[in-house]
Amino acid sequence: MKVAVIGCTHAGTAAIVNTAKCYPDAEITVYERNDNISFLSCGIALYVGGVVKDPHGLFYSSPDQLSDLGVVTKMLHEVTSVDTAGKTLHARNLQTGEEFTDTFDKLIVTTGSWPIIPKLEGIELDHILLCKNYNHSNDIIEKAQHVQNITVVGAGYIGVELVEAFQMNGKNVTLIDSADRILNTLIDSADRILNKYLDHEYTDRIESSLKEHGIKLVLGETVSRFEGTNGKVSKVVTSKGEYETELVILCIGFRPQTDLLKGQVDMLPNGAIIVDNYMQSSCPDVFAAGDSCAIRYNPTGKTAYIPLATNAVRMGTLVARNLVQPTIAYMGTQGTSGIKIYEDNIAGTGLTEAAATDEGMTVEAVTIEDSYRPEFMPTSEKVLLKVVYEQETRRILGAQIMSKVDLTQSINTLSVAIQNHMTIDQLAFVDFFFQPHYNKPWNFLNAAGLQALPTISERNPVTV
Repeated sequence: MKVAVIGCTHAGTAAIVNTAKCYPDAEITVYERNDNISFLSCGIALYVGGVVKDPHGLFYSSPDQLSDLGVVTKMLHEVTSVDTAGKTLHARNLQTGEEFTDTFDKLIVTTGSWPIIPKLEGIELDHILLCKNYNHSNDIIEKAQHVQNITVVGAGYIGVELVEAFQMNGKNVTLIDSADRILNTLIDSADRILNKYLDHEYTDRIESSLKEHGIKLVLGETVSRFEGTNGKVSKVVTSKGEYETELVILCIGFRPQTDLLKGQVDMLPNGAIIVDNYMQSSCPDVFAAGDSCAIRYNPTGKTAYIPLATNAVRMGTLVARNLVQPTIAYMGTQGTSGIKIYEDNIAGTGLTEAAATDEGMTVEAVTIEDSYRPEFMPTSEKVLLKVVYEQETRRILGAQIMSKVDLTQSINTLSVAIQNHMTIDQLAFVDFFFQPHYNKPWNFLNAAGLQALPTISERNPVTV
């Protein structure tokens, strides 16, 4: 079996390693247009902030390691076209310019995503940078050393992590985010950071924390152009104001890199490849995984684009397992994620209340804030937990947590609850252990379920 893999991303590495192990006799060729593979982009802010000193730890594979598995890795090779019907691909060696055609029996597309670059006046100015790969991170670190005033555009996870890193390095930081970039709901103004992931109970506190640390928040303003001096950016102009700067990092979002297969496989409007539960595209011998794909989002049951490293490695592993015949089905995703901002440990899974309403769902939510363990212990930090559930079925749809102590693993528990269609009432009585070092007799997850329980009269109205 001849297997061609395009892109050695998170998903690509997982697919390649597992394909080599599952099919020792397979002839596997990998095409990667960059000069490095398997960079953990989630660690960029840690690298920029100096928490991670050695960036080599952010790589979890190499061409030599793949070679040991019998894989041929063609670095700095760009695939320029694919013929899925004829099972051929055309590639170019970016160092020599040599072009050639290769064939395959199975094609694995793990081309990942690329940052959205707005078509704005002045976008070509120097010191306007992207934040995606290893070379970007080195560029950011090198240029940030020589400036004091830095602007980050986009208040998603990467943008917020970067402004924290820059501030902790002594920089003057401005964070700009456009309301029309994310959700536009009737109940939520969207003039909030992290608004795709968290409801206002959380973002209000995070914004206060950022402001207390001296970060300037410019929310609900759309960047209209950049101005420069001597070829370098010096000003960001928005729909409402102007902001002096020496360095701009664009963190607006990502799009799947799937132009090679346009018109050959089914895709979402944004170009994300639609795959079935076995990672198979609409073309039987073409499989895809990671940020180039759309996947099943369990809270809604719909196909969605959710570019997360966790999704990518699971999907890449499943590609290998299902390459010859359907073996293990994908269970879908809740989009579970987490972030640490200064002293706050934050995580979320599934739908926020705002997002659920935007989906047209009728939902309720329960929010509790309590000590996570008995007050008689020497310390007992508060935990803020919110659980969103469907009004009619009482099915759990999403949850968010925040605390000074790390309780984020509880969100993984609620991710499983969503995946298994548990109700908020069932959550009240799930069996959790009790030990004063860690929790109370009623775990805070139980407490949320108990608070949401209807009274007996509400369940069984009595007519007198």
